[in-house]
Amino acid sequence: MAEKKQNGGLFSSIASSISNFGSAMHKSVNGMIGYEGLEVINPEGGTEDAEVEAQRGRWKQEDRDSYWKMMHKYIGSDITSMVTLPVLIFEPMTMIQKMAELMEYSDLLELADECEDPHMRMVYVASWFISIYYGLKRTWKPFNPILGETYEMVNHGGITFIAEQVSHHPPMSAAHAESDHFVYDITSKVKTKFLGNSLDIYPVGRTRLTLKRDGVVFDLAPPPSKVNNLIFGRTWVDVPGEMILTNLTSGDKVVLYFQPCGWFGAGRYEVDGYVYNAAEEPKILMTGKWSESMSYQPCDSEGEPLPGTELKEVWKVADVPENDKFQYTHFAHKINSFATAPKKLLASDSRLRPDRYALEKGDLSKAGSEKSSLEEKQRAEKKIREAKGHQFTPKWFELSNEIAPTAWGDLEMYSYNGKYTAYRAALSDLDPAEEVNFSSTEFNPWQYGDLAAQ
Repeated sequence: MAEKKQNGGLFSSIASSISNFGSAMHKSVNGMIGYEGLEVINPEGGTEDAEVEAQRGRWKQEDRDSYWKMMHKYIGSDITSMVTLPVLIFEPMTMIQKMAELMEYSDLLELADECEDPHMRMVYVASWFISIYYGLKRTWKPFNPILGETYEMVNHGGITFIAEQVSHHPPMSAAHAESDHFVYDITSKVKTKFLGNSLDIYPVGRTRLTLKRDGVVFDLAPPPSKVNNLIFGRTWVDVPGEMILTNLTSGDKVVLYFQPCGWFGAGRYEVDGYVYNAAEEPKILMTGKWSESMSYQPCDSEGEPLPGTELKEVWKVADVPENDKFQYTHFAHKINSFATAPKKLLASDSRLRPDRYALEKGDLSKAGSEKSSLEEKQRAEKKIREAKGHQFTPKWFELSNEIAPTAWGDLEMYSYNGKYTAYRAALSDLDPAEEVNFSSTEFNPWQYGDLAAQ
């Protein structure tokens, strides 16, 4: 479908730039003894900057060298749950909290739900999905959730959000969000390929979005991403590839190309593409940067802007705090706070993790020891579960019989069981003025209670 636009028009260079990805800035740092073949990339420079860039980054030299020796044996492998990493490269947030960041610009879904034009509706929904990528500028690693860990969010745009870690091997999460305008469901899983100083990440998940007014259902196929300079150099993320948003109800599609970063930052963050109708005819062009904003303009059958129309902005990144230690947005801080927590917060909630809290307070030593303690408890619980012949059962999601095919493998699907909605409804008669002391609640995602007594 998209190939018809590659011979001309506004985005004629997209396909060739993507096919050349990987050749622009990579350079082996062969001058470093013991690190032959190591690739370091300066996104703002050229190939001559690699050796200087290799000395930068947040790792101390002794940590960097020891981790390189340990990690070297994993080159070419999927390291999703194989390697324990130091908290010095972590941010005080978990992966299932990070899933909730997509809710920041939910006003776009209100516009989509109320929109009469089916193609503009696609523009709003596509822009909403693109908005999550701004968070990739933040290159700290989130904590891996403990099996059974949850995250709840309320008090934002009338949305109720619940996520749960439903599997440990392989790591999988499920989430459900709902407002007056939409229902959002995702089963999230990733595959990785470790390449030495970079990591390819493939989103083996499935996303469904339903707009309530007309019952329109959307499916998202996101692009892969690449984390560069994992150990040597300043870490940064690129998103080279294609995102496809499909209206399963009408057959309309949005196909967007995420440009790979070239020499001296050329093309970095850029996104270009079209909204197509069910007959695969372009109707609206979209362009922008996933780090800044997206705009749209009606186009003709060749993909050229219609005379008398102009490019209009549909989404823009909100103002962010200056000099924030973890490059958090205001909304990321809100996610981490108890301001978005409901009364009677589940004891399995990510906010209550002692390692996350210690890192937030700047105590790396305590964060590291608490992280190790949680991981030991998780291993102990696995042994108990196996000894009892039990299977882990999520509370708020159920493993379905559906196997969903994706571009990077088949996916076992988890579906929302509705129990969380009923659970919260039963607590709705709580006194809204009642003070809740969250600090007195101990983090407890455990299936067997007091593990020390087992």
